[in-house]
Amino acid sequence: MTNITIAKWDVFEHILQGPSSGNPFIDVDFEAIFSQKSRMVRVPGFYDGDGVYKVRFMPDNEGEWHFKTRSSAPELDGQTGTFTTRAARADVHGPVHVANKFHFAYADGTPYRTFGTTCYAWTHQPLALQAQTLDTLKMAGFNKMRMGVFPKDYPFNINEPLYDVYERDGEGELDFDRPNPESFRHFENQVKALGDLGIEADIIIFHPYDRWGYCDMSAEQDYRYVAYLTARLAAYRNVWWSLANEYDFLLNTKPMGQWDRYFQIIEENDPYHHLKSIHNGDVNANYDHRRPWVSHVCIQNWDVKRTQEWREAYGKPVVNDEPEYEGNIMLSWGNISARELVHRYWITLLRGGYAGHGETFMHPEDILWWAKGGVLHGDAWKRIAFMRTLLESDAKEGLTPIAREANWPWSRVSGATDGDVTYIYLGEHQPVIWAPGLPLEPGDYDVDIIDTWEMTVTPANIVDAPANHPTRHGASLRPRRPDAAFAVELPGKPNLAIRVRPKR
Repeated sequence: MTNITIAKWDVFEHILQGPSSGNPFIDVDFEAIFSQKSRMVRVPGFYDGDGVYKVRFMPDNEGEWHFKTRSSAPELDGQTGTFTTRAARADVHGPVHVANKFHFAYADGTPYRTFGTTCYAWTHQPLALQAQTLDTLKMAGFNKMRMGVFPKDYPFNINEPLYDVYERDGEGELDFDRPNPESFRHFENQVKALGDLGIEADIIIFHPYDRWGYCDMSAEQDYRYVAYLTARLAAYRNVWWSLANEYDFLLNTKPMGQWDRYFQIIEENDPYHHLKSIHNGDVNANYDHRRPWVSHVCIQNWDVKRTQEWREAYGKPVVNDEPEYEGNIMLSWGNISARELVHRYWITLLRGGYAGHGETFMHPEDILWWAKGGVLHGDAWKRIAFMRTLLESDAKEGLTPIAREANWPWSRVSGATDGDVTYIYLGEHQPVIWAPGLPLEPGDYDVDIIDTWEMTVTPANIVDAPANHPTRHGASLRPRRPDAAFAVELPGKPNLAIRVRPKR
């Protein structure tokens, strides 16, 4: 093969012609070994229909790479080639991995803070609507998208998908032994489109909302599907693996041992070790995220004040992808206000985790963002983008809660620090003066009041701190650290935050 050059963390693809008789999806084994000096990387290949076989590789190191194919089909076996990897493009930082135990960073060390949204079935909608979704994402400020491989059958989302995920047999029934390459090609093209926008694709592999039979595939068919999906998509740098949306609603057909095996299949076939997690339905049915194959906690729970509890229980980054959605549908999880969703975002981040956005407003054509994409109608997304701008400017390592809630002198307020920067979020509380937790020397710091709803940052008016901080019982309660030497005057309204930074 003629030597070609690609950028670091881009996709190298090698295409071969091979057997098309029988069922190549099952009958033909195909992979390649990529090598650079003494390093060797096994990469599974896949059948793409019409006698076409592909293997994809994401080089993570510059220089010359060699590869050699291995296959049960003689015409695919022993093929060799080389290519050269140059420096990454300026806006490419590699795949996201866990960093600083509770946070994330790109492969080159650039911090990544996840501000994600959910569009479960957007890739199954008409092409014009998908294009509109991508246009919306260009300006919305999100950097992660939860999205399902399978179509979804649920209220507000009952249309037929753009493509069947599996081919149909002579009687028109889905053949779960034959993936539909056209469907997968379209899906991976949309994953790439998200990557071009700097958005991580959080790929949901299974979900329970089905009328086509995808939930009822056999265990062996499930295993082949997970391996096939991994072989097709792992080389895209912006991939995250989410084993399921609400896995516990599928336990009657997919018992716990199968979920563990799905994780293992991904580990065996993803040489880049993309992030992997799994999402619960019942708030009391969390998967055991302590298991070594789980990179981070993916959770759904409206009680965002438990974020520190989950951090401590699992010892990994916490992403609450469903703290309920802004909207007005009749289902309780889909009709909280924009203010409430933004409030839950701030609480989650200042207790050391990350939150997800969703929007579920009634629409005459049932085009709800959470299911189908399109355009955003709500007000939360702008405030979330504002929050992202603040934290990406201030937080370099990731926010760490100042203390356990029970140990705070202000037990219902959230506060976190990142090096020299401290945030205190007052939430629903509206004091006119605030001193607890502030530094001791007012002259050394810039202190700002952030209005999280109005999206303003205003220098604070500094006054002398009260001598003590009365409790609701009238007694004096002092923090475990010395009292602050100064206090901040506040306008007496909810949803304010205080930011304290060393003078710049």
